[in-house]
Amino acid sequence: MTASITSEAEAQDWLRQTLDANDATMARLARLVDLLVEENERQNLIARGTIPMVWQRHIVDSAQLLAVPRETLPAGSWLDLGTGAGFPGLVIAALQPERPVTLVDSRRLRTEWLSRAVQALGLNRVQVVLARVEDLPDQAHAVLSARAFAPLDKLLTISARFSTPETVWLLPKGAKAAQELAILAQTWRHVFHVEQSLTDPAAGVIAGRLLGGHPPKPAHAGGASQRGSRR
Repeated sequence: MTASITSEAEAQDWLRQTLDANDATMARLARLVDLLVEENERQNLIARGTIPMVWQRHIVDSAQLLAVPRETLPAGSWLDLGTGAGFPGLVIAALQPERPVTLVDSRRLRTEWLSRAVQALGLNRVQVVLARVEDLPDQAHAVLSARAFAPLDKLLTISARFSTPETVWLLPKGAKAAQELAILAQTWRHVFHVEQSLTDPAAGVIAGRLLGGHPPKPAHAGGASQRGSRR
């Protein structure tokens, strides 16, 4: 990762230089920005105050996930939970249109807009799903992302079934990224780490793999304490 990005010009330069975004990709992202700003007049997709810095706060904030992992991202399907206005999943799809991407959100207006945006951008490998995460069928994916969707332990509890030990998780978090990760020490086997966000020096991105299994079940009431006795 490089130093923090502080301008719209730096954000677009980073996309070209770090992710090798060509003219066609940049045009697709610019079209996404136009669609986003236009729709924001009808529904609150992003805070109005972030529009002048939309490339920094939303496009690169999402795109940086392609540069975060300490390992090569696996090819295959990408699942974006609680995608909202399409961050990060729609941006990833615009950058990698050949990758199957599933965008999940429980709000109808959001998913209706996402479907229109996907069609306008010609992203024929994107699936938009209107559903709660808890109601999704079990299916493993190569990459799993969620941007400030739920506290980390809760997110893993409801989403581990979409993961294998080879799945890479990419989770943009705020200033408490390291604190949330520390909480997992007693409940999950994982190889996660925290990277500083390119777009917010105070924020972190949790990246890595979940090694399998679910958190240990609590001891039965009235029985001997099993606290700490996990395999």
